Amino acid sequence: MRKIMALIMVLMSGFLLGLACGPGRTRAVLWNGANFDGWVRYVPDQTVQVDTVWTIQDGVIRCSGKPTGYLRTQASFSNYHLHLEWRWVNEGGNSGVLLHCQGPDQVWPLCIEAQLKSGDAGDLVLIGPGEITVAGRTYKNDRPFLIIPNQKDGIEKPVGEWNSYDIVCRGQSIICSVNGVEVNRGEKAFADAGPIALQSEGAPIEFRKLWLEK
Repeated sequence: MRKIMALIMVLMSGFLLGLACGPGRTRAVLWNGANFDGWVRYVPDQTVQVDTVWTIQDGVIRCSGKPTGYLRTQASFSNYHLHLEWRWVNEGGNSGVLLHCQGPDQVWPLCIEAQLKSGDAGDLVLIGPGEITVAGRTYKNDRPFLIIPNQKDGIEKPVGEWNSYDIVCRGQSIICSVNGVEVNRGEKAFADAGPIALQSEGAPIEFRKLWLEK
């Protein structure tokens, strides 16, 4: 009986996963929960040990927040639905999910940031030259950073609780949802492919449950 019930549970899990992914979609774990295989931990100061910045404990990525840098995928991605969960450890701070990273590793790579700064999750940030259209307005960046505020605030959970981020990139569009609520949408983004990165930017933060649906 136990074997039959286990088989039923496996079949149901596969069925539910198929429903979650939708027709023609495939879902893959982006981070394996055990090590940093397939990822690059970047800090600008080569004398800093990356193991003091990025660590793993109990299936969670832990980031000290200092120095500024990021954890990025080795592979480049386009046309995907990215899901992850994050929480602040002691107090709110600053971080972000860097999309479509371009060029060499540097503290502020050319990319489009889906903001994680506490209170502002869902802002879109152009880092370096680029452009994107949000709510009918085209933003062109000619400075280091250009922040496009989210369209809906007050969605984040208190410090210490897990939040979910769903970022859908299809062609040149980017849709950001926080805790199941769409908070921003950009079109005609200047880049549509590249590595994905998680920022280290001043405050301890944790990440878990990273997957990618194509």
